[in-house]
Amino acid sequence: MKKLVIFSFLITSISFSQSQDNSSPNVLWIYVDDMSDWLGCYGDNTVPTPNIDMLAEFGVRFNRAYMPAPVCSATRSALITGTMQTTYGLQDHRTMIKKPLPEEVISVPELFREAGYVTFNEEKTDYNFSYNYNDLFSPEFQRPAKTAVNGHLVGHDLSWLEQLKGKKFFGQIQLSGGKYEGETGSKYPANSRVEENKVTVPPQYPDNAVFRNAIARHYEQIAFCDSQVGAIIQALKEYNLWENTAVFFFTDHGCPLPRAKQHLYEEGVKVPLIVYWPDNNEYLLKAGKERDDIVSGIDISTSSLAIAGIEIPEFMEGKDLFAKNYGERDFVVSAKDRQGNAIDHARAIRTDNYIYIRNYMTDRPLFQPAYRDSYATFVNLRELYAEGELTPLQESFFEASDRSDEELYNIKNDPHQMNNLADKNGYKKLLKKYRRNLREWEMKTDDKGRYPDDIEELRKVYENAPERCVNPEYAVFREKH
Repeated sequence: MKKLVIFSFLITSISFSQSQDNSSPNVLWIYVDDMSDWLGCYGDNTVPTPNIDMLAEFGVRFNRAYMPAPVCSATRSALITGTMQTTYGLQDHRTMIKKPLPEEVISVPELFREAGYVTFNEEKTDYNFSYNYNDLFSPEFQRPAKTAVNGHLVGHDLSWLEQLKGKKFFGQIQLSGGKYEGETGSKYPANSRVEENKVTVPPQYPDNAVFRNAIARHYEQIAFCDSQVGAIIQALKEYNLWENTAVFFFTDHGCPLPRAKQHLYEEGVKVPLIVYWPDNNEYLLKAGKERDDIVSGIDISTSSLAIAGIEIPEFMEGKDLFAKNYGERDFVVSAKDRQGNAIDHARAIRTDNYIYIRNYMTDRPLFQPAYRDSYATFVNLRELYAEGELTPLQESFFEASDRSDEELYNIKNDPHQMNNLADKNGYKKLLKKYRRNLREWEMKTDDKGRYPDDIEELRKVYENAPERCVNPEYAVFREKH
């Protein structure tokens, strides 16, 4: 484990929890894959979500939380380090040549271990850097057998939590969310308790049976996720861990719909975030039961440390959600870079009322060949595109000529980002401001996404799926084959 030189790079996080000694809480991340905030506590009662709603009712609900990336490995790399993935070159989804973190960068679980906590992760990691598992997570923790499939807890047997009785712990329990396949083994549950004719299809998609089916099944995934959350709560209570465990519930990005996951629109990076600490929930609630602050996913990392009374390293870029000065942030950034084989580079600035997206690679369409091409929604979109039955906006997903280098949307007036204001009169001053914000952020953090990918990295990507590697960066490899 890396040794911490406390006084050389740590600063004090001002919070109530720092006054605690042995009473410092456990911290549990309930970390969900590929799931949107279609929950009762966020105003969507299509399926019952009583357990997640309970966390929100008695805890703190954040209404505007944005992940640093619209894809899992980049987001997870950011949260485990408390920094934007772009700062240390962790931004490419499915990094093939993984390198260790810089010596000064200490991961969140390592910091908890230095503070005397048992750390565990059940079970997905998906970090874009190399590491020794036993440095991050306590080797003495007995990982449960056959409770997880594809890196996600799928059952309701949490008896393995009993080993944590009497110990301080920082843990992550990964839930399948939008990856829950159901008993059939299909990509989505075969059926849903939600009738397809009763769902609402967002206007950026065709309103047809395929999309209604996908949306209905995502609601079933959400309902199953809620039952898993209920099982976790019950187990924590059964083993006397509940009262002094601060629970963070959140998802790594939005649902699997075509313009959500892997893209910088609201449906791709806006996530549910709820924090509940039964024993000292009054401390959390001092900042408000419902929070409209603009939150970055990396704030989860720093806030977890602060609640436990652990000093926050200077290298971390997140903020303490419960610090008095939290509301000073004007915007958050989300970043899109290589998504598997699809090479792209885009950045988003999210403010109170607007989302600004800068697309640096307009020579390629929004939808590039990817592993999701076999999803029914993508198959349907391609068929409708070939038949000329899509709207102009939907057609633009496939056409590089229609991709703007800048996008600007008023979220209050245009929640589905249908009307790009970047080329409309009256927005020049606002665009200039957001360009400056983004440029300053890129320079301040030395955004590594600005630099070309290593040639050996691209070679391995190409060799992994040559049929999907259509970007010009892969031409050198195609010529050799």
